[in-house]
Amino acid sequence: MAIDLKSLYFDLHTHPELSFQEHRTAALLASHLRSLGFAVTEGVGKTGVLGVLSNGAGPCLWLRADMDALPVQEQGEHAHASQATGVDESGETVPVMHACGHDMHMTAMIGAAERLSRERDTWAGTVVVVFQPAEELGAGARAMLDDGALDLAPRPDLVLGQHLYPAPAGTLRMHPGTQNAGCDTVRITLHGRGGHGSRPHTTVDPVVMAAATVMRLQTVVSRHIDPLEVAVVTVGAMRAGHKDNIIGEVATLDVSIRYAKESVREQLLTHIRRIVEAEALASGAETPPTIEVTETLPPTVNDESVANRVMAAFRDTFGDSNVSDPGMSPGSEDVSWFARDAGVPLGFWYWGGWDRAEYEQAEARGNVATDIPTNHSPRMVPVVQPTIDTGVSALCTAVLEFLGNGARRL
Repeated sequence: MAIDLKSLYFDLHTHPELSFQEHRTAALLASHLRSLGFAVTEGVGKTGVLGVLSNGAGPCLWLRADMDALPVQEQGEHAHASQATGVDESGETVPVMHACGHDMHMTAMIGAAERLSRERDTWAGTVVVVFQPAEELGAGARAMLDDGALDLAPRPDLVLGQHLYPAPAGTLRMHPGTQNAGCDTVRITLHGRGGHGSRPHTTVDPVVMAAATVMRLQTVVSRHIDPLEVAVVTVGAMRAGHKDNIIGEVATLDVSIRYAKESVREQLLTHIRRIVEAEALASGAETPPTIEVTETLPPTVNDESVANRVMAAFRDTFGDSNVSDPGMSPGSEDVSWFARDAGVPLGFWYWGGWDRAEYEQAEARGNVATDIPTNHSPRMVPVVQPTIDTGVSALCTAVLEFLGNGARRL
């Protein structure tokens, strides 16, 4: 009996789980893969799942879908709205929602796995389905690889993946070359000297130091990076102090940087270090600041040959008007770690999930950015169809481009 993909999507949407907590999700997906004849390994990188379907001689393709949800309170009145909660890394109970489309990613992947299993006479080679945890932390791909994923399944000749996008349902978008920006998280700790709020002259105030640093960091991109390059510096969090009449000892800044080139990454980090150290010196800090890169997501770079082949196959399947090149996205992804560690090409694309008429009306008004919910929005719930069918068909089309009978091999 065929898997009811609509019911699967509703199930996944109403039972979201936070990063590295995807236990129910992983078990459900593993069960489906086994029913389709895949050899399954669970618990890779804590909650990751590998499913292997061998079908004769030919290349090995890894297909990746992410599983984790976000600490977001869903805003919606549909029957499958999430009411779930979870406990985050700090121990706080938070609402949980699939606000980035991962539930649709998983649904489409199971649908593609079912079709490929059923239609084995149309292709030859090996397909490895990768259900990855903790993409939202930028840590899940690395966790699976560090746990030996490349030794637990046949090594890939090509890695493929897809992501839901605020675009009309039935459309696909892919860019040869750098598809997504790289992203680093930088933790800055500024060390002051505490004291009473009435005697600031006896202290080194880390709040003032942090404020000056935040403002100065705004000049990194505007005054030190070539305007033709992609570069972003965002101070997303600042923490200091506990009471109004106490000057504390420490202030911390969490900074996100984004870039398309490794050379720009080095420029950003160099200027951030220079500014932070200079502001600490100007403030009279007796202890130098601590600057630590806590997370790195490399740019998601599509192999140009692979991207051109996949886009041509999409045009044949979906029509020219439904396939486009969106250029580079400043968002970041960790899917490229699989291809990078294996030393193989990557092909990664987006597919739309929004009601076409609604999207076109917003486009005509010039209000797409405000009227169409984007990823991580509490209103980010795609239309079920044709979103599911497009995601399934896109994966199968890409696989058959490389493994299909008579296909030109990698």
